[in-house]
Amino acid sequence: MKAVHVIGAGMSGLSCGLRLAEAGLAVTVHEAGPRAGGRCRSYHDEKLGCVIDNGNHLVLSGNHAVARLLATTGADKTEVTIGEARFPFFDLDSGERWALRLSNGRIPWWIFRPSRRPPGTGLSDYLSVLKVMRAGPKATVASLIPKTHRLYRCFWEPFTLAVLNTAPDEAAACLLRPVFEETFARGGAECRPVLTRHGLSAALVEPTVHRLQALGAELRFGARVRGIAIENGRATALDIAGEEIALGNSEAVVLAVSPDNAKALLPEVTAPDRYRPILNVHFKLPDSLVGRAKEPFLGLLGGLSQWVFFRGNVASVTVSAASGSLDDPADAIAATTWREVARALAAEGTPLPPHRIIKEKRATFAQTPAQIAKRPKQHKMYGNLWLAGDWTESELPATIEGSVRSGEKAARAVLDVGAKENVAVL
Repeated sequence: MKAVHVIGAGMSGLSCGLRLAEAGLAVTVHEAGPRAGGRCRSYHDEKLGCVIDNGNHLVLSGNHAVARLLATTGADKTEVTIGEARFPFFDLDSGERWALRLSNGRIPWWIFRPSRRPPGTGLSDYLSVLKVMRAGPKATVASLIPKTHRLYRCFWEPFTLAVLNTAPDEAAACLLRPVFEETFARGGAECRPVLTRHGLSAALVEPTVHRLQALGAELRFGARVRGIAIENGRATALDIAGEEIALGNSEAVVLAVSPDNAKALLPEVTAPDRYRPILNVHFKLPDSLVGRAKEPFLGLLGGLSQWVFFRGNVASVTVSAASGSLDDPADAIAATTWREVARALAAEGTPLPPHRIIKEKRATFAQTPAQIAKRPKQHKMYGNLWLAGDWTESELPATIEGSVRSGEKAARAVLDVGAKENVAVL
């Protein structure tokens, strides 16, 4: 393989293209939209007068694929900060504040300290972890951890919603296992939040694009791929907005688009076909509240808001698996979430500030047992065509880490084929 066409400039496509360009291949990235990033992006909002992310994403120090990407582009030194393994919560029902504070090593000494674990929980409650670690492919989180369990409301439910964007009563428990193994099970050193200074685009997207261009890769925006010609088990041509690009014997294709777009191009692909939305509300804080938050983010229990992230004068609320609220009037959504944020800031009664509501109707595929069974069983579709994306076969859920790792896996597959062909020639 000497040249690769990467279709899609989301995080999986960008990470794939980067690894291939580093290996010396000629890389062209075709993106239907006007910019890179996919569901991981930032933009300047005219109403708020500042840069906001389309949604909140919490990356942890144990997300090693993201760490590799940041290190490769140099963004780890300029665009991110790493906090301590501390996850603060505020209970809207009781008004209680507490924080889950992990110890650094693999031995979870923190569970023996009541001040470092959710209030009202005992040592025996943490044996529930074993049920999740042994979960079969058909088990849901709620089938293993009932709502009456003391850790359900204060840990398993917010953890499941944040990671899987699917309610615990239908979320596939087996997808939590690799996340838990790579983060919580390895101690606080692998659970430190990685926070962006200026947003997702500045930390993840723009540095990757710049690095790709520096390596000679071409990024074509507004280049929607309308068709892929397949002959004799190989991709032979791409139809891009009416222009046909013939593919030589040494050219490969990596299809890194959403599952519905992948099926539109290759109907034979098996893919998840149910989705779950995420609702995000961004508030421009009044000057009197800027700096009042003592934590960069806060988990909220007992309300519509699940997490609120603070950066500068913006407070951003996330509601995962938001199907029940997606069609509510915008004014009602804003009023409810602002009351919850204001209460968390001990600023009840503060008038509703300028805000922006963003609804990602297809934020992730529905990560249920039935849907994960529809993930394609193999990434290689044809002799020179591979799939990439957080929806493809993987132990990981649909997260930024899953996207980046999928792109890296596709890149390795392309390079492996090239290596085998070179050996055959020799």
